[in-house]
Amino acid sequence: MMRRLALLAGVAALLGPGIASAQTARQIHEKLIALDTHLDTPANFAVSGWDIMDRHAYADDGSQVDYPRMVEGGLDGGFFAVYTPSGERTAAGDIKARDYAIVRATEIREMVAKHGDKFQLALKADDAAAINKAGKKIVFMSMENSQPVEGDLSLMKTFYDLGVRMMSPAHFRNNDLGDSATDKPEWNGLSPKGRQFVAEANRLGIILDASHASDQVLEQMIAQSTTPIVLSHSGVKAVFDHPRNVDDAHLKLLAAKGGVIQMNAYSGYMVPQVNIPERTAALAALRKEFGDGDDLTADKRKAMMARRREIEARWPVPRATFEDFMAHLLHAIRLVGVDHVGIGLDMDGGGGVVGLEDVASNWKISERLLKEGYTPADLQKIWSGNVLRVMKQVEAAKAPAA
Repeated sequence: MMRRLALLAGVAALLGPGIASAQTARQIHEKLIALDTHLDTPANFAVSGWDIMDRHAYADDGSQVDYPRMVEGGLDGGFFAVYTPSGERTAAGDIKARDYAIVRATEIREMVAKHGDKFQLALKADDAAAINKAGKKIVFMSMENSQPVEGDLSLMKTFYDLGVRMMSPAHFRNNDLGDSATDKPEWNGLSPKGRQFVAEANRLGIILDASHASDQVLEQMIAQSTTPIVLSHSGVKAVFDHPRNVDDAHLKLLAAKGGVIQMNAYSGYMVPQVNIPERTAALAALRKEFGDGDDLTADKRKAMMARRREIEARWPVPRATFEDFMAHLLHAIRLVGVDHVGIGLDMDGGGGVVGLEDVASNWKISERLLKEGYTPADLQKIWSGNVLRVMKQVEAAKAPAA
């Protein structure tokens, strides 16, 4: 791998600093192991008529990740999220969340089993290179919002056995593990159960993900955890001040303990949002009519997306661009270095910006970084080396009997 990267680096050098051609950039990108640490694509696995082996179009069904587009954009795999919406904070709510997450995790495993010639489940860091060498896409599993385990932390072992290797405590709302970045302080960081959650993740060998968590939770996770923390899909406050983004002081704290920020591409966290009441009302009516889209046929989903485009055309709002995304990525790299930055675009979960609408465009990130003077070796760290390094540290630190 590194020998091939060195040869391509020589080609790029001959072209001169910062002027690698698109063709050379694509060649270099294809030699990398490129992972995205936050893919919400499992939300599509139960959609009627949707198949990851088909090439879809965002305009038709709103999806951003499938096998053909992964090949086209040079995405070798990533962390497929077991996302559970924030539910009622009751015993019944926790059971509902648990069951929802078990179904979602099972759907990921079923997808891999169905398409075993193209995808393979990865359970440890070293699996990534082996799966890539075999010509398959790499499927790690993560959990976004750990309400499914907060009623019984022994369930963390259950999900570990299912394949989950990264977990975040909360999502848009606080829960019994800790505070969300987008909710009012309740625990002033982690709850007592949240501290047990951190300890159990360390014991089992699960990466701790602080995306969506409050600054206090991030601080406390960094202080308590015996292994580095990952922000699987976050941005930087220095470029745009939003609660979901992280300021420079916390980025330095994260990096000092070996952690990594994986840059997202969620427009609302990158540029100011404009509230147009008519647009908001129209989108709410659309959601009421069609629901979340999971139970729709392909034709109805296409009709829903057409209606959405009409609403967006009638009441347009600013959208982040590829350059906005790169501003976040480059700031983080310049602040904490190439050893502590990666990619987690939040595709199929609200991510995607103008010029980077789906994973078919992922290679453009490498092209831009090469133009900035970064090397193929730097790109390998950013695209997977850093998160796999953290994963190896987490694996090495886990309890022997876990």
